[in-house]
Amino acid sequence: MVMDFSRLQASSKIGEQWVYPQPACLNFGWLEVDRDPAHRLYWEEYGNPAGEPVMVLHGGPGGACAPVMARFFDPKRYRVILFDQRGCGKSEPNVASAGPAVALAKNTTADLIGDIEKLRDHLAIAGPMHVFGGSWGSTLAMAYAIQHPAHCASLILRGIFLGAAEDLLYLYQGNAATWGDDPFALTAPGAYIKYPDQWAALLSVLSADERRDVMASYKAIFDMVPANAAEKERQLNAALTWSLWEGVISNMIPETADTGKFGEADFALCFAQIEAHYFANDLFLPAGHFFDHIDILASIPIHIVHGRFDEVCPLTQASRLVAALRAAGAEPVSYVVTNAGHSAMERENALALTAVMDGLGRIV
Repeated sequence: MVMDFSRLQASSKIGEQWVYPQPACLNFGWLEVDRDPAHRLYWEEYGNPAGEPVMVLHGGPGGACAPVMARFFDPKRYRVILFDQRGCGKSEPNVASAGPAVALAKNTTADLIGDIEKLRDHLAIAGPMHVFGGSWGSTLAMAYAIQHPAHCASLILRGIFLGAAEDLLYLYQGNAATWGDDPFALTAPGAYIKYPDQWAALLSVLSADERRDVMASYKAIFDMVPANAAEKERQLNAALTWSLWEGVISNMIPETADTGKFGEADFALCFAQIEAHYFANDLFLPAGHFFDHIDILASIPIHIVHGRFDEVCPLTQASRLVAALRAAGAEPVSYVVTNAGHSAMERENALALTAVMDGLGRIV
């Protein structure tokens, strides 16, 4: 008997239930933000050109933007800016086409914060703007706000990612060191508990010794300069496996038949190698950065949407941030815990984010 589970797998997605239709792209271009190498950011603009500006920060790092991200916003009210961060998407140089040695040069959190400022200037955004970011985009949004609080009318954050060592170990290390002996032993907390098949695929790329430090071992594969076709194939396979691990587990109901961009070679090479680059360097942020500057974040209206079943960025990360804000005397303006996973495209996350944007106080 052949059973059709397609309706079940689609049930957590937003599908056709968006509040707003896909708007047309009003404008797009490339902005040179650095030289040697000459990083050029690709950007797009949607909605009302005279509306309240919203700077959208995509996840990853290395995830790139997509036009569908403009659907969270009322196109009559907001001027929506999407852009691909350094090294990924349509920005140049791209990791997939130019290679990591070039695309990852001058690619740090400080560089990305500077890029947002240059894009603001290029688009003549003079006053405060709404900053909208999910996953790594929430990390970058908070880092940007700490440096430029006067430019942030509000922060709308989804799937809080604090990037502490424990957060990365939960996602990438889990029971990897002992997996070969007992793949189902619950020797440490981790996303592997709910996604054992995908976890097996992630670890199958590595030897038993390499599994002692999954992130470092993958980074070594990505840093390798392939000497032959076999090494090049191993590198691409590693990038695809890394990308698919996060892409599949981002959904409460895994998308196994249609993996979308996460299974595309060029996207995977950018996504995996940029993530490994940032994770190996502690996100280019000091330990405890957000908590050391919680007074600055507490001075900005913050809205948080987080999936209760998020395994990429478990809810504990949002809980830690909210507790710190409350200790600083600032309750989040809204804090919505949805019955969803990590992806912004899950129905409850998408509808909650749209409701937040619809309810924001207007920028004066």
